[in-house]
Amino acid sequence: MAEQLENYSPEDILAWACETFGDKLTMGTAFGAEGCVLLAMLSQIDNRAFIFNLDTGYQFPETLELRERIMAKYGMQVHLVRAAESVEQMEARFKGPIYGTDPDTCCNIRKVVPQKLAVKGYDAWISAIRRDQSPMRANAPIVAWDKRFEVVKVNPLAKWSKKEVWNYIFSNGVPYNPLHDQGYPSIGCQPCTHPVGAGDDEREGRWAGKSKTECGLHAATV
Repeated sequence: MAEQLENYSPEDILAWACETFGDKLTMGTAFGAEGCVLLAMLSQIDNRAFIFNLDTGYQFPETLELRERIMAKYGMQVHLVRAAESVEQMEARFKGPIYGTDPDTCCNIRKVVPQKLAVKGYDAWISAIRRDQSPMRANAPIVAWDKRFEVVKVNPLAKWSKKEVWNYIFSNGVPYNPLHDQGYPSIGCQPCTHPVGAGDDEREGRWAGKSKTECGLHAATV
């Protein structure tokens, strides 16, 4: 089926996922441009998927405001999933913020562990990654078993380019994060996300100055 899905459009891939997994399908979104496209598509296909956002406590206000706009426009619920301990509790435990000194641990606590709990009991999760975003994502399959989260991972936009994503947004009036217009092609947590220069890699502004390029959600099976 994986090979057959290579010839499907993103909408057809989503329809297949909805039909195959039904109410055991979930989607995590950080409200990047790609995620907003998938939410717009899903709103026209099926409303059974459990949709969630990992509210790390460090998100941009613009991201949380976009969540409200998305829910209002498409009549869908995007649940906020949070870590067991608040940012204040975590920073007290580590005697200060660790996103600058130990970003892997920070991402694990605030993203990876909460995601494991969010997808528990589901059979598949939808991701918005594209193959041309980074070398690590270049071979992302349309569908594959995700060892880290022990569910099937579906990447409907794997074959799409950045241009195709934005063409869809503008053609369909999809709400998007205004930070994209301010030099932020990829938007994560506020302390670890910076604008990039024209022509720079899309993910250049994530954990700038560090070798880290992924939060851990897509590291095991992209």
